[in-house]
Parts: sequence; C-alpha cells; structure tokens
Amino acid sequence: MNISGCLFDMDGVIVDTAKHHYVAWKSLADELSIPFTEVENESLKGLSRLDSLECILRLGNLEVSSNTKIELMEKKNQLYLQIIGSMGPDDILPGVKELMLELRNEGVGICLGSSSKNASSILKSIGIFDLFDGIVDGNNLTLSKPDPEVFIKGSKILGLTPSSCIVFEDAESGIEAALSGGFFALGIGKEGSLKRAHANVQDLAHLTFEKLQALVDSHESN
Repeated sequence: MNISGCLFDMDGVIVDTAKHHYVAWKSLADELSIPFTEVENESLKGLSRLDSLECILRLGNLEVSSNTKIELMEKKNQLYLQIIGSMGPDDILPGVKELMLELRNEGVGICLGSSSKNASSILKSIGIFDLFDGIVDGNNLTLSKPDPEVFIKGSKILGLTPSSCIVFEDAESGIEAALSGGFFALGIGKEGSLKRAHANVQDLAHLTFEKLQALVDSHESN
C-alpha cells in the first residue's frame, strides 16, 4: 500500500482536549449527583456528545426526556467552550504540524475524522485548519465510532479508497471504526494500549512520511 490519504482523529491525536472534556462532564455529573471519575471518562473517547451523555446517565441510573438531554448537552458544551477558548498553537501535540506539512509536500490528502462538534473552531484556534483538505465532524455524522461512517466520509472527500488511507486514532472505538471500514489503523498511545491496531506509535513526535510508509510496509510483509 502506498499512502495516499491520512485521516486524523482530533482529541488525543492533534490536541489533548480529553482533560477539558473531563472537567466539563465532571461538572455536569456532579450537578446530577452521578459519580464520575477519569476512569469513566476514558470510556467516552470517540463517542458523540449524545452517546457520552447517555453513558453518564446510565452510571446514575437516570432517565430524562429528549428535551432535557438537549439542555444538558448544551450546558456541558458551553462550559467546554469556555475552557478551550484560550487554546492556541502551543496546544498542538508534538510532531503533528510537522508531519502534516510533510504529508502535504508528498501529495498526501489530509482529512479530519472526529466526533467533536467543535472541531473546526479548535483547528482554527491552533492555526492548522488550512492544512486539511476536508473536515468530517459531529456536525455531519449520524453514527458514532466504532461505526466507520466518519472515516468512510473522509475518504470520499479525499476521493480515495479506504485501503489507500491511514487512520490516526488514540481510542479503541476509533481503531475498531478504522478496521471495520477497511483502513490501515495506526494507534497513538502507550505501547500495548491499542492491540487491535495494525501498528502503534507513542505519539507523532519525530514521525516522518518515510517512517509512516515503513510501518505500513512492515505490517504488510508480516
């Protein structure tokens, strides 16, 4: 496989917004008297805002109306937006921008594949929005990861087949989405944390196009 396209998840891959999501969800859970820790927060990785809320409500055995869910999601989002309002270029995780610039020089298509509804505003705040050829986020999705919809849409925007694209993911649900969609799944995180991925790297620092192609070639030769 020659790499033609790269699809990036945002949270935990491009920026670390998971900690900000946790603060916002924790505040909402406390208000509802639902025990919520960083352990439970890990299970929300890759999920949509609605799916995340429903997971939290299940933790408290709470059932609420659809209108109340909308109100709760809006409350959480307003707090989250306040927290991330000060984000800038320094919040980009190591190696991300450098790799994207090299990918563009190599003629590789770049697309975002995130469940976040705030993805575009965050990418603009940190100064890399223009490096993307396409954006797929929570505003134009009907299904959450592990459904592959987000990446399938991304590959179509790039005009590429899944088999010619790499997905960069830090969550199990995202890796499963990539695998079920027929993409090469690159896990980002601690060694052994995403065992189903085709290949793993701790982060994108020092990752080059050449090293990326070597990871693909190594997997295919095994």
